[in-house]
Amino acid sequence: MNKDIPILIDFDGVIRLGNELAPDATDFLSFLHNEKIPFFIITNSTRDTSEDLKNILTSNGITFTVNAMTTVDATIEYLREKNLSATVYCVDNIRPRFEEFVNDQHTQAVVVGDLGTNWSYEIMNEIFKKVYGGAEIIAMQKNKFWKPDGVETVLDAGAFIKAIEYVTGKESILIGKPSPIYFNTALKMLDFPAGSPFIMIGDDLDNDINASQEIGGKGILIYTGKTSFPLPPDSKIRPDYSAKNLTDITEILKDILK
Repeated sequence: MNKDIPILIDFDGVIRLGNELAPDATDFLSFLHNEKIPFFIITNSTRDTSEDLKNILTSNGITFTVNAMTTVDATIEYLREKNLSATVYCVDNIRPRFEEFVNDQHTQAVVVGDLGTNWSYEIMNEIFKKVYGGAEIIAMQKNKFWKPDGVETVLDAGAFIKAIEYVTGKESILIGKPSPIYFNTALKMLDFPAGSPFIMIGDDLDNDINASQEIGGKGILIYTGKTSFPLPPDSKIRPDYSAKNLTDITEILKDILK
C-alpha cells in the first residue's frame, strides 16, 4: 500500500459525532495505523486541545499514538512566536491555556474562538472597541456553522468574526482551516514538505474539501456531519470522492493507495 500520501482528517462530524465517536471510527483509525499510513487529525475545534482529543480517543479504546492538532494549539504557538499580548474570547475550559498571553489593559490582539450560546451584544461591542482601537483580530477558526450535538445546525464563530471585520474594516488573521498554513503545518509535522500531495477527509465543503483542493490536495467528503446527502446539482464545490461513513472511506483509501 502506498505510504507516500498523507491523510489529514477532521474530528467533529467525522471521527466524533456529537459527544460520541463514530461507530466505525476505531476500525478506521486502526486500519490507518496497522497499514502504517501517515495521518494527522486537524480540527477547527476551539473547545479542545490536542491532548483533549487524544484523551477522548484513549478513553474509547484507541491504544496507539494519534497525531492531532486543534486551532487552540496552533493559536497558542502563533501568539508565542509573535510575542503578542491578548484578550481571549473562547469557552471557559480553554481560557486558562492562554493565561501567559492575557493582558486586557494592553491588548495587541483579540483572539476569538467559539463562545457557543454566550455570544451577546456586550461581547461583540467589547471586541469591536479593542479592534477599532488598534488590536489585531486573530480568528482561531471562521466556520460558518456546525452541529455541536451531531444533529442540530447552529451558528459558529465565523459569523461573528465577519461582523467585526465589517465594522472595523480590518481582516482577521486566520489560524485554522481553510488557511493553507494549517494544512502545511500538519504536513511538516508528518515529515512531508509544504505543498506535498495529500488527502483531506472532512464534512465541510468549504473548509475541508475546497480548501484542500486549492492547495493541491484531494478531498473526501463524508456525509456524517454538516453536509447533507446528496449535494445539490448546482454546488460549485465537488469533492474528489464522497462517502456515507468511515467504512466507505476505508475502501476508498484502499483503492487510492494500492
